[in-house]
Amino acid sequence: MKLYRANDYKEMSRKAANIISSLVIMKPDCVLGLATGSTPIGTYQELVRRYENGDLDFSQVCSANLDEYKGLTKDNEQSYFYFMYNNLFKHVNIKLENTNIPNGMEPNAQEECLRYERVIESLNGVDLQLLGLGHNGHIGFNEPAEAFETITHCVDLTASTIEANKRFFEKEEDVPRQAYTMGIGTIMKAKKILLIVSGEDKADILYRSLRGPVTPHVPASILQLHNDVIVVADEAALSRMPE
Repeated sequence: MKLYRANDYKEMSRKAANIISSLVIMKPDCVLGLATGSTPIGTYQELVRRYENGDLDFSQVCSANLDEYKGLTKDNEQSYFYFMYNNLFKHVNIKLENTNIPNGMEPNAQEECLRYERVIESLNGVDLQLLGLGHNGHIGFNEPAEAFETITHCVDLTASTIEANKRFFEKEEDVPRQAYTMGIGTIMKAKKILLIVSGEDKADILYRSLRGPVTPHVPASILQLHNDVIVVADEAALSRMPE
């Protein structure tokens, strides 16, 4: 595991974009595993800037997103398709047919999860999986549990995740209670994993994820067992980590 310190969120975003950019340049037809949430926004903005400057070409890139709320249409402003389209896809020359996100409107959870697993397999796996870190240690929507979920599955969101996400909705009852997410096993199959973390409020869970025991009660702790993980975090998030 490699750990890169950044002074602040802006530098964290730039360093993360450096890593993704290098892959896109070295392997133009790479498969990027993408994440949503507030943390990756700066990274996506930096990638867009580099594309606009003529430094990046996404025309051969394929993507596979970690997760999607169950029950939200693509045009819902809180859906993860909407997020990805407005924060990255529409600003670069990636082909929409090469982007993959779980279908939140598929009511049959078993069918959709198996379909998405087949999609990832058809891409020959993910070259680089971008991850954020939830306050409870979740990656994707893999919440603390008694066991690690292996493949794409439908998850019941915890109260803490619903609480964290309700700021994006008009009222708490509008927050979806379920989501489709890549499983821990699916995430761990990625050739390289890039974990980005920002803010003092993530310092404790980042420390537990990287230095604590590997346990499904802290889902991100499984990353300690992956053979190619890069962590980029700002000083605030790293305040509990030894120098």
